[in-house]
Amino acid sequence: MKGLLKTLGGLVAAALAGLVGWLALFPPELLKVGDGYAAKIVCSNVFLAGRDPQEVLAQDVQAPGHPLLKLVRVSVDQEEQSVTARILGFAAPGRAVYRPGRGCANVSGGSAEAIAGMRGTESATAPLAHDPGVDWPDGDKPDIDAAIQMLVEDPALAGPGMRAIVVVRDGRLVAETYAAGFDRNTPLLGWSMTKSVTAAIIGRRIAEGRMDLARTNLVTEWNGDERARIKLTDLLAMQSGLDFNEDYGDVTDVTRMLYLESDMAAFVASKPLEAAPGTKFAYSSGTSNLLSRLWMETFDDPAEALSYPHEALFAPLGMTSAVMETDASGTFVGSSYMYASAPDWARFAEFLLQDGSWKGRRLLPEGYVSFMRTPTAASGGDYGAGQVWLQENGIRAGTANFPPDTFWMLGHDGQAIMIVPSLRLAVIRLGLTPSRLGYDVQKLNARIIDALD
Repeated sequence: MKGLLKTLGGLVAAALAGLVGWLALFPPELLKVGDGYAAKIVCSNVFLAGRDPQEVLAQDVQAPGHPLLKLVRVSVDQEEQSVTARILGFAAPGRAVYRPGRGCANVSGGSAEAIAGMRGTESATAPLAHDPGVDWPDGDKPDIDAAIQMLVEDPALAGPGMRAIVVVRDGRLVAETYAAGFDRNTPLLGWSMTKSVTAAIIGRRIAEGRMDLARTNLVTEWNGDERARIKLTDLLAMQSGLDFNEDYGDVTDVTRMLYLESDMAAFVASKPLEAAPGTKFAYSSGTSNLLSRLWMETFDDPAEALSYPHEALFAPLGMTSAVMETDASGTFVGSSYMYASAPDWARFAEFLLQDGSWKGRRLLPEGYVSFMRTPTAASGGDYGAGQVWLQENGIRAGTANFPPDTFWMLGHDGQAIMIVPSLRLAVIRLGLTPSRLGYDVQKLNARIIDALD
């Protein structure tokens, strides 16, 4: 019996050793995606938002995520400004590196060397704080409307995982509330709300005569095939026809792109057509990153392209906390990765409420914001022509008490900005609220509309 137990013990030990060796040397891609995700989220929140890495791992990565993420451990290298994540503390390491002014990017192999080579070319200046004694948007002083403030402070309307709510009416910040550990200066991730910012940047290039909505032959790799027929408008409206799997929770096109690919736009550009351009709506973070590459290619100097979001949009609007992050290749991740404080997200919303003008200066072409929210036939009216939504949680603009010109910027895990030009109203709600919790931001939005004078 002892011999049998000894033999079984040896077999178990050998099996465990084999499993550990397999995980260490040949980890499944799902584990690589998980570690890449953990490293990226922790890196950005540590070096952009100044949060504690273990708190971010527990709250932002593990609590709402895939069960495998419970096994992730992270280490932070303050000197190199990097974060490494490993399943079980050893397997499938994912690494993200911070670059001042450009945020964090997932890196591996040669891409890590490329990132190191770019160090020193970015601005290391800290974001300027707004004067709390000066009225928003020039400063951060609110002009509180008691009726609306009461609504944003209602836990049932704010929802689980709320981190910030800001309401703008008639050019004033009329209500704001923040969760414990967050305040008006905390940069918060917008996830797919970043797409609408990408559309605005493209609007700036159109205003400058450097881009054309009707342009085809957008990508060199598409020359000679049907993809050359894709228009800039098709990409903006999510109707390019490119094959792209946006499902999360496994290794799909979107998770591979965000956490395994060093050049996200190139990955997307390689995709084949699954439908004729302009005929099928398919929500795709890939097309938004391809849009980033396209507008960046309108500059002869890559450094000028890298500074453009700040110089052309964030600085004029006073969005001092805003950082749009690039991938390891240096292309902005225009689908997903912009951090900004809640009052700065509100400044962008106010910019759209003003039809792309700011302090009397027109930054977007006249009518461009109306173009952004024009319903597309391919989406059945659910999506606009310029990276915005025309419905949220089944409620469309023009139904219930939502005016016909209402549109939404929406992002993963409960990021939402409702913009209503006719009411000069914007409601910004940021947090960490997975869809499985069943929170409906439209109840908050509807109550705020009802409360208006």
